[in-house]
Formats: sequence, structure tokens, C-alpha cells
Amino acid sequence: MARSLCPGAWLRKPYYLQARFSYVRMKYLFFSWLVVFVGSWIIYVQYSTYTELCRGKDCKKIICDKYKTGVIDGPACNSLCVTETLYFGKCLSTKPNNQMYLGIWGNLPGVVKCQMEQALHLDFGTELEPRKEIVLFDKPTRGTTVQKFKEMVYSLFKAKLGDQGNLSELVNLILTVADGDKDGQVSLGEAKSAWALLQLNEFLLMVILQDKEHTPKLMGFCGDLYVMESVEYTSLYGISLPWVIELFIPSGFRRSMDQLFTPSWPRKAKIAIGLLEFVEDVFHGPYGNFLMCDISAKNLGYNDKYDLKMVDMRKIVPETNLKELIKDRHCESDLDCVYGTDCRTTCDQSTMKCTSEVIQPNLAKACQLLKDYLLRGAPTEIREELEKQLYSCIALKVTANQMEMEHSLILNNLKTLLWKKISYTNDS
Repeated sequence: MARSLCPGAWLRKPYYLQARFSYVRMKYLFFSWLVVFVGSWIIYVQYSTYTELCRGKDCKKIICDKYKTGVIDGPACNSLCVTETLYFGKCLSTKPNNQMYLGIWGNLPGVVKCQMEQALHLDFGTELEPRKEIVLFDKPTRGTTVQKFKEMVYSLFKAKLGDQGNLSELVNLILTVADGDKDGQVSLGEAKSAWALLQLNEFLLMVILQDKEHTPKLMGFCGDLYVMESVEYTSLYGISLPWVIELFIPSGFRRSMDQLFTPSWPRKAKIAIGLLEFVEDVFHGPYGNFLMCDISAKNLGYNDKYDLKMVDMRKIVPETNLKELIKDRHCESDLDCVYGTDCRTTCDQSTMKCTSEVIQPNLAKACQLLKDYLLRGAPTEIREELEKQLYSCIALKVTANQMEMEHSLILNNLKTLLWKKISYTNDS
């Protein structure tokens, strides 16, 4: 009866459902296209950034052009430019002018680093490698004697490291490294390469600490391109994701994920001991004190035996060099007196200049990084003592009375506490 009274009602219902379905479908398609558009835009922007960061072909061309014209020389030149048995793999660069790649040299894995551009001054906000030459590879000039080159290197070291009594030994060590073909002589091309490399703090530190366990070994160089030892895990947390995936991971979730993928606690303790030993190596070493101006998980790695290896040492700088560069810097507040991310001094409000004394020693900054890393999963019986030692370490100040004694005491206490706990395990 109802159907006969309203003969069109049953026909209108399908039309309503069809319109409703069309609206939902259009809404779904709109948001789908919006997601695709936004995602494509993000990937495009990041890819553009990636291509700017990763300029390995340009780096190789610049170096090989210089090598083929006889300007530079070094043990890696022939493999890079002639036989092509040294090639670039995955890009690890974080700045366009500091190129870094995983590489293969013959059958050996390594890390290839190349300087693309020159900074005419030291930029406290970003760059930590002063490149003072206007024209790269212009020194030494033709006709320079080996003795004159030694004097040049000695003067450079005196400016960087201070008036150390044993700088002559370091000069002789540099000449040995510069002799890439081991023929007993340093050619002009080798000398030009060595001079360019000596402007880089990481290269200098690798030479100074070449016999230390936690310093990566120098495999070879060509111009200011150099190849260093590679390690299996290139982050303290042991997890490295492709850059595209990193884009979509929130920082808080990434921190939780890092903690989830850490090695077992005894292995973390062994890695931490390695970092403490490296801090010891650069603290008043044979040629002065070096300051770690960016202590972060991405700059530390380890091998398959869980021995710590430094992945990136470009932001470890001689204390004398830093003091000279920062002492007259104009400042409005302490925020203007930061070198890298971790080397901080204070702003003298009476002169509006940065003071030269860094506030925290390397050990305090290392303990800050290790605090969460070591306390998570720490054995119950040492957790309280470990936490106490770490907080004492973090509170350490350069200006404290008897700082060097406290530094040594805290460092030794931490190493002893960790070694006692893992010395009878397979991880030690």
C-alpha cells in the first residue's frame, strides 16, 4: 500500500546511495592525490638537497685533473684516476663542502673524504676546518727545498698546537706519511697534497694518533682527498637507515628506536670504555690537548668485536688553535661563543668578546652522551654507583680546582667499574 502511495520513493533511494558513494569516492581520491603530491614534493626537495650534498663525481674530476697535470700526487691517485680500483659507494655527506662516502679500494672497504670548497674564514656556526689558501694546492711552490718545506710545516704546527717541545718529531712523521710511494723522497706533488691535508684537523689527528686503537687508520690520499679505515657500525646505536626513511620518522620515535637496537649491556659497556680511552688519548696527548666539539652518536662507530672506532673526527680541534680563533670574537651573549655544538666559552660583557676557556672538558661531554646509553639495562648491582659516577663526570668543569686530578680520577673510576662487570664475560 505504501509503495502505491509513493511510487517514486523506492526509486529515489538508489540515487541517494549513488550520490553518497560518488562523494566518498571523490573525497578519497582528493586526499589520495594530496598525499601523493605532498610526498612527491618532500622527496623532490630532499633529493635536490641530496644531489647538492653528494657531489662525488665533481670531487673526483677536480682531484684527477690536478693529478693528471702533475700538480698533486699520493698513494691513492693512480687507483682513483687511472685504474679506477678506488670508487665511491654510499654517500654519507652532511655538508656540501665536506664530501664523505663509503668506498672500496681494491677489495678493502674504506671511507673516502674530499673537500669540495675552501672557506676563507672559520665559520663558528657551521664549519670547523679553516682553509686559508686562496688557491688550493699552491704551496709549496716549485723550487722549495725539503728543509724549507719542513720549516713551513713546523710553523703551521706551532700555530695550531702551540709551542710544543717535540714538534720536530711530528714534522719528521709528516714527511714519512707524505712519501706516499715510499721511495725515500717527497716529490713536489706529494708535498702539495700533504700541505693541503695538514689544514684539516682530522688528518692531523689521524697522523698523531696513528698507533691508537680507537683512531681510524689512514689508508691513503690524493690531494686533499683521503681514505680512512671503515667500520661495520657507523653509529653508537648501531642502526643506520636510508635518508628517505629518516624523513618520515619523528625524532622522539627515532630516539626510542635507537635505544631498542643497541647491543647488549656488556657490549655497550665495552664500547663506552673505548670512548673513555679515546678521551684519554686526546687529553694532553703527545702534542697538546684536543677538544671534541661535536660529541654525538653519529660520529662514533664500532667494529664486530665492539671496539669503539671514531667515524668522524673533523670536529676535534687543537685547544691552542681554538683559543686563538675564539678569544677576540664579538659577542652579545654566551650563545655567540659556541664552536661546533659542544665547545662553549663565555661572553665577557665588559669587553663584548668571547673568553678563550672552554667550559666543559671532553670527559664531561662524553659522559652526557653515555648517560642514557649505559643506564638503560645496567645491572642492578652497579646501577646506583654507575649513575653517581656519570653525574659526577657530567658536572666536571674546566675551571674547577685540581681539574686534571678530578678528570683522571673520574675517568679511571668509570673504566674500572665497567671493566669489573664485564671482565669475565665473552663480550670483554
